[in-house]
Amino acid sequence: MSDWGNVRLHVVTGKGGTGKSTVASALALALATPGKNVLLCEVEGRQGIARMFDVDPLPYQERRLTTGLPDDSADGGGRVPAGRVHALHIDAEAALLEYLSMYYRLGRAGKALDRFGVIEFATTIAPGVRDVLLTGKVYEAVQRNSRNKGAIEYDAVVLDAPPTGRITQFLNVSNELAGLAKVGPIKSQSDTMMTLFRSPRTAVHLVTVLEEMPVQETADGIAELRSARLPVGGVIVNQVRPQDLSSDELAAARAGTLDRDRIERDLADGGIEVAPGLVDGLLAEAADHAERRALEDSQRDIVAGLGVPSYELPRIAGGIDLGGLYELAALLREQGMA
Repeated sequence: MSDWGNVRLHVVTGKGGTGKSTVASALALALATPGKNVLLCEVEGRQGIARMFDVDPLPYQERRLTTGLPDDSADGGGRVPAGRVHALHIDAEAALLEYLSMYYRLGRAGKALDRFGVIEFATTIAPGVRDVLLTGKVYEAVQRNSRNKGAIEYDAVVLDAPPTGRITQFLNVSNELAGLAKVGPIKSQSDTMMTLFRSPRTAVHLVTVLEEMPVQETADGIAELRSARLPVGGVIVNQVRPQDLSSDELAAARAGTLDRDRIERDLADGGIEVAPGLVDGLLAEAADHAERRALEDSQRDIVAGLGVPSYELPRIAGGIDLGGLYELAALLREQGMA
């Protein structure tokens, strides 16, 4: 059972370096259960989805990306097709051209403006307008229904969003436009989008690692989202180290009281030559590991006190590939996030 069964738009944010793009990709795979269509979007211009899934750079067009995570509980009769994950790289300039074509019927004239650099100028001097264009395309994908002929109706949309420090400003488009557009179609569109972004159909999930600065930024981000009346989702603790030592062993490592003779015997029993300095090096590494674990445990306690559901994903040795994404997707599903 998913903790977010009523949510259609999953916004994933996090401090740089915490792996928010990885988590967004894994969440999209986890949500794509048999028979479901999921759209994975990005708005930062980095082509992170293409690199993550090892495909060609994505155009401003929805593309079939891969199949979702298999569902072991699904009917094995083969009647339900595998879930599908689609991807979309949203470009502000292309979104503005589409907007001009839809609302002002500018078509070729809009492309002429692009050649003169007017579109880049407009989206640079008015960041609030840029955010409306980016989020507007996401809004359109979420709101689709059977009346949108030829367009895929998505069961969930996952947005790889800007970092935590900018996420409230990015989503709070109506407030950002207050000094730019008090009337007109852009203002009307932003107000309409806010009804979705502030509804139970949206959840803003925050990705962190168990370090002081990312956890503090996560706490600050939650406070800002709540102040703006934007719906806070869960906290995903990423890149968690293996916890294969007991609390007593960790305490002994930190205090420097591990049994040196026993370590030497265990090494010898394993066929390892106990060279000078080997045990000293191992003890120093153990003490360092114990210190990091103590710091992580203190940050885990802070995360637990944030008052939102939390999930943990392990650090995967050797980096993330498609197999690693499916592994993380399975863990998110097991923990109830999808």
